[in-house]
Amino acid sequence: MRALPFLPLLLLVPACTPAPAPAPPRVAPAPPPVVLPAAGLDRVMGRDASALLALFGPPALDTREGPARRLQFRGPACLLDAYLYPPQGGGTPRVTWVDARTLQGGDLDRASCVAALARAR
Repeated sequence: MRALPFLPLLLLVPACTPAPAPAPPRVAPAPPPVVLPAAGLDRVMGRDASALLALFGPPALDTREGPARRLQFRGPACLLDAYLYPPQGGGTPRVTWVDARTLQGGDLDRASCVAALARAR
């Protein structure tokens, strides 16, 4: 009979245990690069390597890392790096991004560099 006063306390013990930690949120895989049209860049964006070679001639640099490819074109006024990735599901790599700079490394409008390189060819 002495245990009877402690019986209500025993019923509270399960309420004191910590709740299980919530499952960590699921992280979705990164989406593939998307080709975005940009003013003045329609001559290069979404194009394959052969189209770039026809427009600018042979690249000064051609590097690959995994599925990505970077073609660098140099002209009298600028450097243009074109980044090509295969589309989702495979296929021929296409330009998804371009970066331009002056020969000294300063920022330069990408469309202006594309135009200058095409004229120099």
